[in-house]
Amino acid sequence: MYIYSAYWHHSRRDFKDKKHPLFVASCGTYRLTTVPRLPTHRPRGRLDYQLLYIASGKAHFYFSGKEEILSAGHMVLYRPKEEQRYYYYGAEQPEIYWVHFTGNNVKNILRKYGIADDVHTIFTGTSLEYKRIYISMIQELQMCKNDYEELLVHYLSELLIMMHRIIVEKPKKKNVVLMQEMDQAVQYFQEHYNKPLSIKEYAATHNLSEGWFIQNFKQYTNSTPAQYLLSLRIHNAKVLLESTNYNVTEISNIIGYENPLYFSRIFKKQTGFSPSEYRKKIFSEKKDSL
Repeated sequence: MYIYSAYWHHSRRDFKDKKHPLFVASCGTYRLTTVPRLPTHRPRGRLDYQLLYIASGKAHFYFSGKEEILSAGHMVLYRPKEEQRYYYYGAEQPEIYWVHFTGNNVKNILRKYGIADDVHTIFTGTSLEYKRIYISMIQELQMCKNDYEELLVHYLSELLIMMHRIIVEKPKKKNVVLMQEMDQAVQYFQEHYNKPLSIKEYAATHNLSEGWFIQNFKQYTNSTPAQYLLSLRIHNAKVLLESTNYNVTEISNIIGYENPLYFSRIFKKQTGFSPSEYRKKIFSEKKDSL
């Protein structure tokens, strides 16, 4: 069994915070592979809130004595003093992330993000972003660097915002899967924008038709995949022109263009300036502001 967790002041004791609107007390993750069963039963619940995310596999929860078997892509919310009873089974290979939080305004914050007082389960779909947020919280709570408590609240708020978007859009499971496909494509393009990419090949390797992929990607990002890749390259070229001493040829290679003349033409078409002109303009503006 894999466990990765962190606790405020290294204490596992739950508590109710009355000083802050929102406060993160602990967080962690479990991944069962060899342990046959991991039960949790708190008849009187806890003093704080708990939000669990099922990243993969299944988990068994009980609400008002009735069992609900929830699959990957579900969030589960427990409120203070509610009975908590749930089970993980190694054969179902669950990967679970959790965070305990408290504060003097939690109920209103949850309402703000569309989570009604009687809601226990929310289907959000699976996303690497959810895992990133949970892992970021664990790391912050372990290291306790300057302002870590404030950053923990920021991460939790980011998670609630992502959930709110799903709640507002009220997508069916099929549409959530579509959103995940587009999220995955966006992340892939961001990581590989400077390499030779074929939209047709990307769609084919993900068992998607090219036309369907382009249409849905445009609905999701307001740009075609080709336009999105171009915008990433131009944006990163601007960053390099503004913040480094790389010459135009070097920047062209870094962002994925072998021909610097072609890069210069594309850059000028998109920005109205050649790369050299853009760099001079930025440096001149910085000098004038001093």
